[in-house]
Amino acid sequence: MPTIDALAERLTQYLTPAQIKQVSRAYYYAEQAHEGQRRRSGEPYIIHPLAVANILANMHLDHQSLMAAMLHDVIEDTGIPKQALATQFGDVVTELVDGVSKLTHIHFENKEQQQAENFQKMAMAMAKDIRVILVKLADRLHNLRTLGSLRPEKRRRIARETLDIYAPIANRLGLNDVRIEMEELCFEAIYPMRSNMIRKAVKTARGHRKEMVDTISGAIRNRLTEAGVQARIVGREKHLYSIYCKMRDQRKPLADIMDVYGFRLIAQSVDDCYRLLGIMHSLYKPIPGRFKDYIAIPKANGYQSLHTTLIGIAGLPVEIQIRTEEMDAMANHGIAAHWLYKSDVDPANGSQRARQWVQNLLELQKSAGSPIEFVEHVKVDLFPDEIYVFTPKGKILALPEGSTPIDFAYAVHTDVGNRCIACRINRQLAPLSAKLQNGQTVQIVTAPNSQPNPAWLNFVVTGKARSNIRSYLKNQRRSESVALGERLLNKALSGLGKTLQDIDQGHIEQVLRETEMASLEDLLEDIGAGNRMAPLMARRLLVAHRDSDVDLDAYEQSPLAIKGTEGLMVSFAKCCSPIPGDPIVGHASSGRGLVIHTEHCKNVEEYRDNPEKCVILSWDKDIDTEFSVNLKVYMENRRGAVVELAAAVNQADASLDSFSVQERDARLSVARMTISIQGRKHLARAIRRLRHVHGVTKIVRTRN
Repeated sequence: MPTIDALAERLTQYLTPAQIKQVSRAYYYAEQAHEGQRRRSGEPYIIHPLAVANILANMHLDHQSLMAAMLHDVIEDTGIPKQALATQFGDVVTELVDGVSKLTHIHFENKEQQQAENFQKMAMAMAKDIRVILVKLADRLHNLRTLGSLRPEKRRRIARETLDIYAPIANRLGLNDVRIEMEELCFEAIYPMRSNMIRKAVKTARGHRKEMVDTISGAIRNRLTEAGVQARIVGREKHLYSIYCKMRDQRKPLADIMDVYGFRLIAQSVDDCYRLLGIMHSLYKPIPGRFKDYIAIPKANGYQSLHTTLIGIAGLPVEIQIRTEEMDAMANHGIAAHWLYKSDVDPANGSQRARQWVQNLLELQKSAGSPIEFVEHVKVDLFPDEIYVFTPKGKILALPEGSTPIDFAYAVHTDVGNRCIACRINRQLAPLSAKLQNGQTVQIVTAPNSQPNPAWLNFVVTGKARSNIRSYLKNQRRSESVALGERLLNKALSGLGKTLQDIDQGHIEQVLRETEMASLEDLLEDIGAGNRMAPLMARRLLVAHRDSDVDLDAYEQSPLAIKGTEGLMVSFAKCCSPIPGDPIVGHASSGRGLVIHTEHCKNVEEYRDNPEKCVILSWDKDIDTEFSVNLKVYMENRRGAVVELAAAVNQADASLDSFSVQERDARLSVARMTISIQGRKHLARAIRRLRHVHGVTKIVRTRN
């Protein structure tokens, strides 16, 4: 069982006596606060904070992190307030503790929402101080080590949450040792029988492999001696969880996975790394396509190494990793290497990248609509099988596999993504939905007035792109709802001889209180979204003017002009597909805003005479928007007819969007086409052109 004296002894290696004294003071404070509390296993509760501090001491973390580790459950599990902690230990330690503490005093609808809120709170604290996540990971690691005392279903739930969120975060921050131990413990908790079987099989295989491992490492050592290059040779062991994942994902038997022999060569300099690579390739033949240079292009978590796979003795694959001592420290300890090897490791490698990632998290959090949505975006970014692409100036960007030019645009800058209209991949124009490949150069074409397309959400991969598109569309939807709501309310008021400016401010505030709206803008948004009826709101606002000359019963509607460019909150009904020139009415639909139908559409029959549900509309005089119309063309079967129909549409200055032919009998066939036109006159011109095509007998405009 760990003790504070043993920890204090270990801390003398890298902390000053004054700092060790502060850590001890935090321990005794926590011991007193948790007095009488016990863990599920029956041990005194203080054992847990002490164990977490020991894990952080292995990383040589500073005294403030160790104090936070001692105190991390004090706010959450005892009656001590945050302010009392700040008085005793200062603001820095208290903020670390608060960042790790869960939101325990708020009622949540379900467990998923609670976890999402907790993670969001922790992510915001991480942005202020990266040590928050290191304390949290150490806390979670010790909880996993003591899972045995919990009920099986709770054990599985904690293990599943760790595999979903915390192990990938440890990987993203380069904490390889922590990640591997977490994955092994989670695997054992979720699948105890599978874990046990693989463990036994690996133990058996290891005995058979020993001779081959010795032979290969002997051959490598001899070749290094001949070349006069010094390097440390380490045999790589495969971990149970990674073996299981390979068996599951690649559908390989255990024997195939265990047949691969892994070695790590630790060199003295970067130059030696590349020399060792040449030596290895001259010793055994490399497998084409299996070489990766993570020294020139490091992974997103700062990992650097050369990877190659060779065909060894008797055709057995040999995986080689070549790196320097500093790179090895970075690979195993990630951002913690910044504290563990302060003199050797360049903080720009891991620490800077980690902070950049946390900064990206903060951006995601700002644009996400809810904590659950935020966690979904983060999960996407935590599992990247990465590709590396270049900007036109040669800068390298790492993106998840399957990324598109839109993901690339948002990775460069949010504004570049929002204004993106086209792209060039390796100088060739390409669709925005194209999947990017390793090594491609991507150039984004932008336009000042362009905006994100909702269809992009169908193919973007990164959380940053997805959350920014959603956020932009949400804001756009709000501004369009407010503008439409203001038009509808002013139209309703003008029928009663008033405008919005005539309404008394005090009365507007009274109506806002009655409707429980925070501002007039919120009320207008609700009207524009179709959740409230403009005529009813107009009457409500005018109740204060009963003694004035307003006659509330003499309500006359004047038509509202429609341009066709109103945006997301004005849509055209698919049932009747209205176009300029058709007599139209609008129906306020909750959440969708104003839906426009033709006057005689069956779907608005019940609303047509109700001025509170139906809005009389007219077409604006200056419309240059195109509208889709479906036509059914009956014609004789003959060669070249389809080409002539397409030419006729083109001659009428219309666009042919879709075309299909279905044969009715040997003589007659029916063509279904969708064309884009600007109004009824334009449609009449297009139909006249189509009638002149030889063999056309009948043309019908169809509605869905």
